[in-house]
Amino acid sequence: MKLGYVFVAVIALMPTLAAAQSLNFGDDASQWSNDGECDDRRFRGAAMAQGLDRDDIGHDLTDCKTAFDAGKLTVWDFAAAKTATQCSAIDFGDNKSEWPNDGQCDDYRFDGPGADYVLLSEDIGHDASDCKKLCDLGQIALRDY
Repeated sequence: MKLGYVFVAVIALMPTLAAAQSLNFGDDASQWSNDGECDDRRFRGAAMAQGLDRDDIGHDLTDCKTAFDAGKLTVWDFAAAKTATQCSAIDFGDNKSEWPNDGQCDDYRFDGPGADYVLLSEDIGHDASDCKKLCDLGQIALRDY
């Protein structure tokens, strides 16, 4: 009986292990590489940097792979994030960001096609109009879902 259970557990983990092995972490070309924080927006979790720039996608190999291997990061999946994001339950805050009403969500909590090129933690809750509209349109979703 236990042998069957172990077998089922191994089979259940195989897709995750295969995905991790096939994931291309890129290189360390980012100016922020090797600082102990992952700057690659393809990931989410406790080891993420407080500022994310699309230019760093695929360019923070050592930090992201180390954190991923330690279980501190997972791959951010827009489709899964969209499914889990309930826009009506989110407090979007105010419009005190430096860039409100520009058609892009600047709030670090979100990502997707409607998110700004650069996301900074200081903009959390300060781009309400853009983020609410884009969330309702399905153009952004929560990074941590």
